[in-house]
Amino acid sequence: MPSTQSSSGSGVPSLRLDGRTALVTGSSRGLGLAMARRLGLQGARVALNWMNGKEKAEQAFAELKGRGIHCDLFRGNVTEECDVNDLCARVQASLGPIDIVVVSATPAQPHMPIEDYDWAFHQQMLDFFVKSPFLLARALLPHMKRQRWGRIVNLGSEVFRRGVGNFSAYVAAKGAQIGWTRSMATELAPWQITVNMVSPGWIPVERHANDAQSEKDAYRALIPLNRWGVPDDVGGMVAFLCSDAASFITGQDVAVNGGMTVT
Repeated sequence: MPSTQSSSGSGVPSLRLDGRTALVTGSSRGLGLAMARRLGLQGARVALNWMNGKEKAEQAFAELKGRGIHCDLFRGNVTEECDVNDLCARVQASLGPIDIVVVSATPAQPHMPIEDYDWAFHQQMLDFFVKSPFLLARALLPHMKRQRWGRIVNLGSEVFRRGVGNFSAYVAAKGAQIGWTRSMATELAPWQITVNMVSPGWIPVERHANDAQSEKDAYRALIPLNRWGVPDDVGGMVAFLCSDAASFITGQDVAVNGGMTVT
């Protein structure tokens, strides 16, 4: 079992994750890959997860291995119960019991007026942002409860706080995910399991390559910190929340967006 000792005997809780196993869903590219990379650089064994895009997934795996990160690559649909249970079993067989799960997998997120949505689209959003965290937690909690230590981190979005228009299905599902995060944080606190959400702003990654430059410029002009966010801004926050240094933080939705939302 991983040590819970403070680093260097100094009494200061460690930011290191040595001895921990982390599963990051949807981690073959973009923010998911950045979070997986940062967890690995802080010492965790990392399970990279992908469903579509084998080439990108293999490139991500090779990059992390090249950095000396102890990791493995796993295909699995995290919105299906049988896939989730099988995925968790395969990760455990390769890397050990899962202490940390970061829920990052996402479908496409088109902006559309409500008239263009149907319920199937809403259901897809709920499957990724409510069903998937539920299935993963149910599969992983027995181990976390036994050891009285665990970290669940959901990837949220600033869109819930900002009430972004033409995005209602995604915004509603993210709001539901926030509610789930808060409730689970209270429920799991007696076992020293923390449950938090990290909500980025618009941080350009591969999937934004074809977004209109005018839209990017308009958003960039509003950021109070006067720079674009980068994926490692999110990775750093997630790694902190997974460390012993954040053991007294739970039920929070942490915005990583340069001050675009202030609460």
